Amino acid sequence: MGKVTFNANYLQSKDSNTGNPSLLMFNLPALVDKMKHKQSWANGELSAMILLKTPNKQIVLTAMHDGTEIQSFQSDDSITFQIIEGQLMLHTRKESVTLVKGQLLTLHENIKYSLNTSEETVLLLTIASGVLRFSEN
Repeated sequence: MGKVTFNANYLQSKDSNTGNPSLLMFNLPALVDKMKHKQSWANGELSAMILLKTPNKQIVLTAMHDGTEIQSFQSDDSITFQIIEGQLMLHTRKESVTLVKGQLLTLHENIKYSLNTSEETVLLLTIASGVLRFSEN
């Protein structure tokens, strides 16, 4: 597949199986399967589903086709990329990294980056506003 522009199919997830908003649980394999059976996915579009959205945090499940490129993006917030399936190449001005299934990368706010995939890739994207505090464990 050739270069793909960022054309996401955003869906609000209703997969939480609890009525308590402070305790949310999602069946990621079932959600990924649902995303990959949408017509927009069959048409070659990136698919994204918002799992959580609050004023300070957003968690988005994203599925990208082989050959997807997202160029020159910058967030004012910190971002984490957690790979569920496939692999993702992330490039900043200073370095490039390849993330594979099971890996998580944190990117500080205000860093310009681009992404590309060489195979079908699913990831959890977490966007957090405010100051980051890292655990020393």
